[in-house]
Amino acid sequence: MAKFVRFESGKGPSYGVLEGDKIFPVTGSIFGDWEKVDFAYNKNEVKLLAPCEPTKVVCVGTNYREVIEKKGAEVPAEPVIFLKPSTSVIGPEDAIVIPPGVKELNFEVELVVVIKDKIRCVTPEEAKDHILGYTCGNDITAKDFMEKGKPWTKAKGYDTFMPVGPCIATDVDGDSLPIRMYHNGKLVQDSNTSNMVFGVAELVSFVSHIMTLNPGDMISTGTPPGKGALKPGDVVEAEIEGIGRLRNYVK
Repeated sequence: MAKFVRFESGKGPSYGVLEGDKIFPVTGSIFGDWEKVDFAYNKNEVKLLAPCEPTKVVCVGTNYREVIEKKGAEVPAEPVIFLKPSTSVIGPEDAIVIPPGVKELNFEVELVVVIKDKIRCVTPEEAKDHILGYTCGNDITAKDFMEKGKPWTKAKGYDTFMPVGPCIATDVDGDSLPIRMYHNGKLVQDSNTSNMVFGVAELVSFVSHIMTLNPGDMISTGTPPGKGALKPGDVVEAEIEGIGRLRNYVK
């Protein structure tokens, strides 16, 4: 198992492998052939960045059974998807910025799938061969705009509205992972990705039949119950077992 990170050491952004509290830079490409170098940074010596640079983030709405049951809604016939731009992506410890005029900002912990290579129209059986790994995500939403005709792109596409990290874990089962969110230290979301309506392979296949997915592109797979509102000074921590904890601040 590898845990890939992207980091800044003062020499420009680099990729590496996280092993305990050490980060070993890598040569080559994490999306292809790579090798670990023979020296390491201490984790506290560098700044972790978003673990890769997606051309787009495809997000999935209403994908946990508990959410559907709570709403008394019907299970969707197919995944409900929307896009976040690459400019919404930030990394660990970065600030989530509340846009002017927004009165209610929500957090949502999500498992994020990271695509390994360029794919189009793959089957569910083929899908997992094209996944590099998984990371933690926080789907930030300006709830004000969701209530005004549900323009999801406006509500979810602002800069800083897609924190991801801290790493890309390559050898975990995305369909069976404990997933949690902490808001100012309090546990507010607690579920398992096994409760998703549409699993990882089905989502990758579905999206790939709509649009080409590029190396590093992300699919954020939906959130369990318990999302809540943020205010300046808050701390939110998205945690997924086997991947780690993604912490961000609100300003």
